[in-house]
Amino acid sequence: MSNKIMHATFFFTGICCIISSQVVVAKKMYRWKDDNNNTFFSDQVPPEQNQFRRDSLSKEGRVIEVTEKAKNKEQIIQDRRLAELRREKEKLIAYQGIHDKALLSTYHSKEDLMAALNTKFKTLDTEKKIIEGNLAQLKSLLVWQQKQAALLERNGKKVPQKLLADMQSTQGQIKKTEHTTLANIDKKQQIETEFKADIDRFVYLTETKTSNPTNKIASIIEANKLGLFYCNNDHQCNKAWDIGHKFVTFYSTTAPDIYNDKLIMNRPPATDFDLSLSLSKIALNDADYQLFLDIRCRDSSQGRELCASQKVSDLRASFRPYINSALARAAQQ
Repeated sequence: MSNKIMHATFFFTGICCIISSQVVVAKKMYRWKDDNNNTFFSDQVPPEQNQFRRDSLSKEGRVIEVTEKAKNKEQIIQDRRLAELRREKEKLIAYQGIHDKALLSTYHSKEDLMAALNTKFKTLDTEKKIIEGNLAQLKSLLVWQQKQAALLERNGKKVPQKLLADMQSTQGQIKKTEHTTLANIDKKQQIETEFKADIDRFVYLTETKTSNPTNKIASIIEANKLGLFYCNNDHQCNKAWDIGHKFVTFYSTTAPDIYNDKLIMNRPPATDFDLSLSLSKIALNDADYQLFLDIRCRDSSQGRELCASQKVSDLRASFRPYINSALARAAQQ
């Protein structure tokens, strides 16, 4: 008798569980939009609507799960390509991590960096004075040589071949020394730019105490969808890099984080509405590069929706035309 009661109890409990689970399922709702932007709510998604992105809602109406829109073959290929480009970008970020570590181990304060910059400036200024002194001597020598040649000509004498050769040699040395002066100025500007980037990076790292941590030439359509620009040569690539820097700065809603010759990256998104842009220079081979624009959103339901939006797709697609347009304007100047 007791066994029958026990079986009946198990049976009744099982029935209750089934009924209970059906109630829970019934309370689960889905929300989705079709191609015409019509919004639907239902506890079941019809098979013909299954390809649309949908939210699973709790009984309070809160989003508890997101099922992304089904992707076609072309979109899947693009996603793989995007993942490949992001892996290349991650390598650059890893390299930046090594640089950050060296920066923090070499310098203990912003003042240390400023002192190191001033020391380099003093060295370059000393070199500049030596170069300018040599240049002044060469110019004085050339003036003397020219006077000697002029004096000989006034006296009706032929200017010796050796004097002419010496004058030519002096002029060559003057030109070479002037190039050295310009190189000194360029080097000083480069060091200042690099140190400024290092100082900004050092301040950020020490203030936050945190660290965030097959190549092919794309078709024009693919390049626009992925945010790619292929460089024809080093000169064009350097110009495109500067133009891309302006693009990243203008459209990012977060502050700048990293800037060097291979990686430009803004800080991670802090809100659901933030867009954090980055630009990386990825090698195709020993001589060719492509610039890759990446856009990050916050890792939240709204953030993921923002990154999947037409707004972000349009922004990524505008990158390559923006670079080309700016390069064309620069060529006309």
